[in-house]
Amino acid sequence: MNITVVLHRPQDLVNIAVVIRAMKNFGFRDLRLVSPVDFDVRRIEGIAHKTGDVAQHTEIFDGLDEALADFTCVAGLTARGRAAKRNAMLVAPAASELVGLAETERVAVLFGPEDKGLTNDDLDRCHRIVTIPTRSEHSSMNLAQAATVTCYELFKAAGASPELKRPRRDAPPASREQLEQLFADAEAALEAFEFFKSRNQKSIMRTIRELVHRDPADEREVQLLRAIALEVQRYLERKGV
Repeated sequence: MNITVVLHRPQDLVNIAVVIRAMKNFGFRDLRLVSPVDFDVRRIEGIAHKTGDVAQHTEIFDGLDEALADFTCVAGLTARGRAAKRNAMLVAPAASELVGLAETERVAVLFGPEDKGLTNDDLDRCHRIVTIPTRSEHSSMNLAQAATVTCYELFKAAGASPELKRPRRDAPPASREQLEQLFADAEAALEAFEFFKSRNQKSIMRTIRELVHRDPADEREVQLLRAIALEVQRYLERKGV
């Protein structure tokens, strides 16, 4: 994805590694670090496996202005409120806007250091102030968590989310005739071991119908349930019950 992740003065190598892993998961390739306390590609590859291409491609800068100089839109992530609200956004709508801008502009998402986050001076450099909604009682997120959520929202906004794979063994919906055969076999099996002796038979069978109809069964599922009901009857016959 044509959006760069920028970490300003990150303090923990593990957090950098987790951010790189999230970038790899969601299709980001460009990472910039501003004055990191520690950065070791070999150790990062040991923490975040198969992410060497992103780690080795990482650029390191001495200052924030230098790191942001060539971007036309910078979104700063923060949990702190600011008096000026005109450019404040929640992460989901911000992601949609940033993905659109990235088609023609250079876009960066900026995260602050683990202990204090982005300062007001840092946020003054940002075109958008983005917040991940959390409980007000505990609003601050770990750097790696915030980056992962943001990358996911951008990935989703770009329409890159793959559809779930279809079941390996698909089957058409069960017909009315097949369902009626199932209910008849189930009722016969319950009668065989005298389940209805102290229960209302019609009420029980109506409940079974409701259960089956709640999520329409397919042919394969109905065949399996019928096989169970028939085997119960055969077992009782073999035992002479």
